[in-house]
Amino acid sequence: MIFVTVGTHEQPFNRLVKAIDKLKKDGVITEDVIMQTGYSTYEPKYCKWDKLIPYDQMVKNVEDARIVITHGGPASFIMPLQIGKTPIVVPRQKKFNEHVNNHQVEFAKNVAERMGTIIPVEDINKLGEIITNFDEIVADKGQVMSSNNKKFCADLETIVFDLFHF
Repeated sequence: MIFVTVGTHEQPFNRLVKAIDKLKKDGVITEDVIMQTGYSTYEPKYCKWDKLIPYDQMVKNVEDARIVITHGGPASFIMPLQIGKTPIVVPRQKKFNEHVNNHQVEFAKNVAERMGTIIPVEDINKLGEIITNFDEIVADKGQVMSSNNKKFCADLETIVFDLFHF
């Protein structure tokens, strides 16, 4: 199963929701997909979805998923990391009116470069290829997130500090 979450930011993230629905329709994704679509206005036709999902169910979906795909909000991709998953992170972008600026793009790049624990996808056209090759990509990373929350939080705090203190 693939679990997708776009968080609860009030701007729609139709670009991601539509892309996943199309990949499912076209057979690129063959397994079941569950999506949390938030304030997106596009309603998937080929995937199971809800606008909002209770937190306990979100955790269960992440635990049960082979692949977790999130937007670039830290809370959305930190939870899968804590569960031991390597999330695919598709940051919201200002040019698509998905957020007020590109902080998700910058944050995802920094986490990927410094920690290597996420798979950032800025170009939505590459999402199908990344999903298809997910197992190999994760294996090549050679990293498994262990229960090292203290170090992770300290590293994350440094990244956030660096991003917001020029």
